Amino acid sequence: MDGKPKVGLVFFPAFDWAIAPDHPEREERLLYTRDQIREEGLLDLPEIEEFRPQLAAVEDIERVHICVPSVAKVCTESHLIAAGGTVRAGQLVTAGKTERAFALLRPPGHHALRIVHGSRGFCTINSEAVLVEYLRKSWGGRLRVAIVDTDAHHADGTQDVYYNDPDILHISIHQDGRTLYPGTGAINELGGPGAYGLTLNLPLPPGSGDPELLYAVEHLVLPVLKDFQPDLVINAAGQDNHFTDPLTNMNVTAQGYARLTELLAPDLVVLEGGYSIEGSLPYVNVGIILALAGLDYTGVLEPELPPELRQERPVREEVVHNVAFLQETWASRKEADLERVFGADEFFRRKRRLYYDTDDIHEMQLEEIKRCGQCSGYRKILSFAERYGRKPVQIAAVLLPWHACATCRHQAQEVYAILVSSTEWDYVYLQNPEDQERPLVTVSNGA
Repeated sequence: MDGKPKVGLVFFPAFDWAIAPDHPEREERLLYTRDQIREEGLLDLPEIEEFRPQLAAVEDIERVHICVPSVAKVCTESHLIAAGGTVRAGQLVTAGKTERAFALLRPPGHHALRIVHGSRGFCTINSEAVLVEYLRKSWGGRLRVAIVDTDAHHADGTQDVYYNDPDILHISIHQDGRTLYPGTGAINELGGPGAYGLTLNLPLPPGSGDPELLYAVEHLVLPVLKDFQPDLVINAAGQDNHFTDPLTNMNVTAQGYARLTELLAPDLVVLEGGYSIEGSLPYVNVGIILALAGLDYTGVLEPELPPELRQERPVREEVVHNVAFLQETWASRKEADLERVFGADEFFRRKRRLYYDTDDIHEMQLEEIKRCGQCSGYRKILSFAERYGRKPVQIAAVLLPWHACATCRHQAQEVYAILVSSTEWDYVYLQNPEDQERPLVTVSNGA
């Protein structure tokens, strides 16, 4: 036992919440895992201990998201417990109660964007981001975090939240977005003008398995982490890369996931997707837990593992090429010509059309990011959302970054005052993560 890490497990199956009784994202996702963990006797091991989740505070959600019209209207208690359970896992590690922690929770969250009109990709609240902002609040914002997302779907929500944040490194390894929801995560999506190169996306071709995933970890993720030197490493461990998953086209095995965990050695693992309820999750989760605890995981094998996946094979050339591109991008990010990438204007502007597939909401977003030499710059977002049969909602938001300079604070307040004075918007929001008591101010025009 000497030298082996103690692992804290935080379970929350959300018995009373589901999109539909037969939906892939339902309570059985974790019930089979819990049965497997008990059958294997993992909870009897001194290296592993279970802890209860907790409710996230509304202020913790508002430090990350702008829920339209409010957290209470968008979130259920299950969402608050899933986010709070992730916070609980982070508390275990940062307080030294455990060396590592695994948040086995649902519903998932990595498709939840900064602006939340509803659910997309089964996600409403981004649990990893709620944890990160909770810890930054506790530590005065002085925290460098790496989020490595290995879900088969691109972590577009996490990318959106931290797209322009210089203290958060976000790496997403996923099935190519040209073949899978949400259709994003191209290799040239590299972050905003205040954090260029700190968003890294590695799309994998359909059919990729253990060799491709582990090659990416060894040759891209580990060298980047060594250079970035984060205070905390979080693995958003979606398990829908598994060869039995009904929603994706990948070939990762339980052994591949366990080896990934061993190599990455994350402080925290947070469950994201994974919809092969019997064929994947019980085995993958057991493998991850054993790897986190420094225990032998080589005996964790799926009963229906195809013979071809047991055999070694070369890594696909496309993956090797893309890893090399991202290695070079990372190495040269500080010398990048930002005017060529973002233009020479005072603001970087982008327009996006977003679809909430779970709630059938269509949104158009117009965003401006202030380019500032003293901080990462404030953001202004105008959002127009429409759901069939309901009145369209128009909102405006001004977002301050952590450690905003005096100029950006002043200009952001001026922009906010102008927006509040207009009757065009149903709601106007001002988000300031450094405000301990009231991170989000909301003004309603009677919507």
